[in-house]
Amino acid sequence: MTQPPRIIETEPRGGIFAGDDPFALAAAWLAEAERTEPNDPNAMALATADPDGMPDVRMVLLKEIEPAAEGGAFLFYTNYGSAKGRQLAANPRAAFVIHWKTLRRQIRARGLVEREEGPKADAYFASRSLASRVGAWASRQSEPLSSRAHLMAEAAKAGARFMGAPPRPPFWGGFRIRPLQIEFWADGAHRLHDRFRWTRQDPLSQEWTVTRLNP
Repeated sequence: MTQPPRIIETEPRGGIFAGDDPFALAAAWLAEAERTEPNDPNAMALATADPDGMPDVRMVLLKEIEPAAEGGAFLFYTNYGSAKGRQLAANPRAAFVIHWKTLRRQIRARGLVEREEGPKADAYFASRSLASRVGAWASRQSEPLSSRAHLMAEAAKAGARFMGAPPRPPFWGGFRIRPLQIEFWADGAHRLHDRFRWTRQDPLSQEWTVTRLNP
């Protein structure tokens, strides 16, 4: 049985920062943003690095915040042959930031990455629209493309091949970020923002140190 989170902190937190589970707190902030953000409240900027250490960043969609009872993680999906997929295969570490302008809040995190290629990935792929599933087969993500017409032709071929029921491609699936650090940030008057950083030593540990940071 998973032990409840153990929190070490020097200053009590209240209001929007209250709670002893950073994943529940992140889920609560996301749920609030879903009521206020006009587009893609689950959009996050994902940072990776290539084998030479050159950083890279792009927007992806956060699809699930796994609870602390499952170890706690942030899950997104992509083509494993994409630039980010190749970079994460070579260097399975990542960072991300989610910023909500309507709430004037953000969440930053960084940690270790593992693939999700099991039933959960199958179920999510099956939940996507038919056009999106066909598109996953058609696109050689991040590779040069001669024209949009060529891409559409590949999509048409994939649609005909699978007759309306494309399975999850073997080159497509999830990445799970198990954070070692999570920071919750809220805008403050005169740029005196509130920042609380949660830190743990192990990606499956439920012992967190929470520190208030200077803005």
